[in-house]
Amino acid sequence: MKKDTSVNVLGGALQPCSVSPMTGFFRDGACNTCWEDHGLHTVCVVLTAEFLAWSRYIGNDLTTPRPDFAFPGLKPGERWCLCAGRFLEAHDEGCAPQVVLECTHKRTLEVVPLEVLSSYAI
Repeated sequence: MKKDTSVNVLGGALQPCSVSPMTGFFRDGACNTCWEDHGLHTVCVVLTAEFLAWSRYIGNDLTTPRPDFAFPGLKPGERWCLCAGRFLEAHDEGCAPQVVLECTHKRTLEVVPLEVLSSYAI
């Protein structure tokens, strides 16, 4: 798989999102993406209890550890590369977490307008 150019939504170099827990489609700590990343794991968010509860409610449990997939389970306050579509869905439901724009890949803009992302910027 070939990574897309690592550029953030502000036009600068994509900054790391999190290495603890290790995040990203490539599990390289950044919200890099490529053609094969159908979920577009490109939005660097700071997780909240509200978002994690909503995600579990709709069938995507991000809190339960899955050692068989080297997934530690996530906690409020941690950063994570979230799917762009899931972020927009959370925005529409009123429970989107904050976004780190410098760490959010520019391909996010194919799904989420910059104005929406900016309203959650930290």
